[in-house]
Amino acid sequence: MEQQSLVEYGSRRVIVTLTAIICALLEIVDTTIVNVALPSMSGGLGATFAEVGWVVTAYSIGNVIIVPMTSWLSLHFGRRNYFAASIMIFTIFSFLCGNATGIWELVAFRFLQGIGGGALLVTSQTIITESYPPEKRGMAQAIYGLGVIVGPTLGPPLGGYITDNFTWPYIFYINIPLGIIAFLMTLEFIRSPKYGHQKSEENVDWLGICLLIVFVGSLQYVLEKGQENDWYSNQAIRMLTISAALGLIFFVWRELTYKNPIVELRVLKNGNLRVGTILSFILGFGLYGSTFIIPLYTQTLLGWTATESGLLLIPATITTAFMMPIIGRLLQKGVPQQFLVAIGMMLFFGYSFWGYRILTPDTGKDAFFWMLILRGLGMGLLFIPITTLALSTLKGKQIGQGAAFTGMMRQLGGSFGVAIITVMLDRRNQEHRSDLVTKLGFDDPNVHGRIMALQSSFVSQGKDSATALQQAYKALDIDVTRQANVLSYMDGFLYLGLLFLICTPFVLMVKQKKGAPPPKISEGAH
Repeated sequence: MEQQSLVEYGSRRVIVTLTAIICALLEIVDTTIVNVALPSMSGGLGATFAEVGWVVTAYSIGNVIIVPMTSWLSLHFGRRNYFAASIMIFTIFSFLCGNATGIWELVAFRFLQGIGGGALLVTSQTIITESYPPEKRGMAQAIYGLGVIVGPTLGPPLGGYITDNFTWPYIFYINIPLGIIAFLMTLEFIRSPKYGHQKSEENVDWLGICLLIVFVGSLQYVLEKGQENDWYSNQAIRMLTISAALGLIFFVWRELTYKNPIVELRVLKNGNLRVGTILSFILGFGLYGSTFIIPLYTQTLLGWTATESGLLLIPATITTAFMMPIIGRLLQKGVPQQFLVAIGMMLFFGYSFWGYRILTPDTGKDAFFWMLILRGLGMGLLFIPITTLALSTLKGKQIGQGAAFTGMMRQLGGSFGVAIITVMLDRRNQEHRSDLVTKLGFDDPNVHGRIMALQSSFVSQGKDSATALQQAYKALDIDVTRQANVLSYMDGFLYLGLLFLICTPFVLMVKQKKGAPPPKISEGAH
């Protein structure tokens, strides 16, 4: 009955849901909104591109460190107090980010903004889940999913528009009015559950906190900076990989043996949560991986602006938003979550294979439309059933603990996805280039004819024969490099799709464990 006491009705439920959605959107939009503003930050702060990349990395590290601790912190300080404090931290450091005068000052503020923001996403999910009666949890996750799916897509075009029409500090300033509104609404309407607080005399798991920071902080750094630093040829990457592995081993040991752990790993005994946690990782891999690869392709190979690349994803996001209430109703009618997830994975494979087939050095905008609509349908079918399945048999404080696990794994899945795709694109590009070069025999009449045609073109522009021949070889080399790039992006789409295709039969084999039947809610209570 503790859980039932948090259920809201009527206008109060609408306000609580709206508050949680605003906070979830604030956090997720900020993970991607800065990407398109990095060149402006670099110029404005006199920083190298490698230095300004830390603006993204610091926020991600702050996020991933705090997410697993959110359930414990909510219990220790009270959910409403902790949520309100996190909103205020996020808002204050958004202001300070916009006022930063040096790159490392901005990086420090972004890390602290990420500490505040990490709590917003997970706590929002818990608040929305507990504000709805059990039989309407599918619809609750549909509403929450709007923020999670829309956020990464909304960030790039919004960031591009603000950067093009104002200055980069305004990508942080727009958080301030929304943060203040969310803070006031939290104090007025959000309730703390009766099962919090923890007793103040209980010992704080300081060692667990330190080991968690070592583990997730090191891992996130390796994933974010590994490719840039040439992976294991770099001593820092090697050392941090070792510290991440050791941190994980000792963290798990500590949490399973300590009386009051900072992260309650025992909640993973719940079979549905274990499955949901794995699927959340795969979802994050696909969501953030596909959001990363499409703008990268359109900007580096097709020459689009950041705003154009961001706007390309809008129709898919609208499709997902349209799907959310439909999927929520299907879940309420008893359609098994694993069937919907399997269909979503097949649709995501279809989207990826479609991308594999249409990529060329000059693919037009229209070619992407229906492919991305298919992605939107797939994401709608994946997100809500996965989160509903993960939390379906949890009760009381376990819901917050479960939401923390799924949130962390979705974030880590995204980090792994971006890191692996980056490595794969680089290596496949080198392999394709080498393969193409070996096929360019100068005794091949087609190759010889191409060089002669290019040379004649340059001669007609006033170049002498020797210079024209040299430029013809350069032009051919550019064509080879461009084609190798296209082939590597094609591989990226194909392998991403194959991951989802391989996982589909395993999802169908999952046996959903039923929780206690949801209590009946009288219509008069509404």
